[in-house]
Amino acid sequence: MRRWHGLEEVPADWGRSVVTIGVFDGVHRGHQRIVRSAADEARRRGLKSVVITFDPHPDEVVRPGTHPPILASTARRIELLEGLGTDAVVVVPFTHRLSQVPPDEFVQSVLVDRLHAAHVIVGEDFRFGHKAKGDVPLLKELGAKYDFTAEGVPLVADGDTISSTFIRARLDAGDVAGAAAALGRPHRVEGVVVRGHQRGRALGFPTANLETAPNTAIPADGVYAGWLVCDSERYPACRWPAAISIGTNPTFEGQGERTVEAYALDRDDLDLYGEHTAVDFLDRIRDTLKFDSVDALVAEMNRDVARARELTA
Repeated sequence: MRRWHGLEEVPADWGRSVVTIGVFDGVHRGHQRIVRSAADEARRRGLKSVVITFDPHPDEVVRPGTHPPILASTARRIELLEGLGTDAVVVVPFTHRLSQVPPDEFVQSVLVDRLHAAHVIVGEDFRFGHKAKGDVPLLKELGAKYDFTAEGVPLVADGDTISSTFIRARLDAGDVAGAAAALGRPHRVEGVVVRGHQRGRALGFPTANLETAPNTAIPADGVYAGWLVCDSERYPACRWPAAISIGTNPTFEGQGERTVEAYALDRDDLDLYGEHTAVDFLDRIRDTLKFDSVDALVAEMNRDVARARELTA
């Protein structure tokens, strides 16, 4: 798959293509349907398929500080899109200047001049151009003007309408299984492993403490079953069953910082400090609780680990 960061990287001799456009945050099952449709249509026509996505999220540029938590990093989005059969992904930097471009100019400069679109497939609620004045009917009208066809398709999978907003709501409720059903895979939170208070190690459960990027979509406080994932020179393609804790460690007074920690089951030999890792969430085990004693906490952690082992088996 070709990866381009900015439209200027698209080769001058790039032929006609089938294009789909969107932020595709999370690359959920509805997004997957659109991208696969574009790839299938491109093969049917003997053309290449291209996905246009944006970084940062357009809302952060148009209304700073208002965009919702991000379900997948840009690198993760590209990785997921690559697995859907598309021939190329172009990540367009979303700037204030781009937000001011009228719909007609956007279509001409991006879809026609750069990607030579023959057909464009977008979500039925797709909006584009200055003040989001462009919609699917206008895209079809401009397609007639610039010699391409266009269609808007619903974000539906197996009869269910799927949205990033719905998935965020599931995560906010701690329903990671419901989020996974809409995503088509477990929700992932990425981060670099940093040193915490190291209480887990002292209690017999050494955890990887993830420092996550701002605006990451993190599930509600609680204990979860899932996997700790790492793919580095030291730990290539590793995926360990894990018990995952999100919260402020209420049993220990004065520790109000929210953390994402993962204990790789039965592993006390991992040195992950400084490694870029991720946690994939399978299911919720329990709420975050404040215990009367450390012994009571350890007993509950043992039950958490047993339950995580059952769920990830």
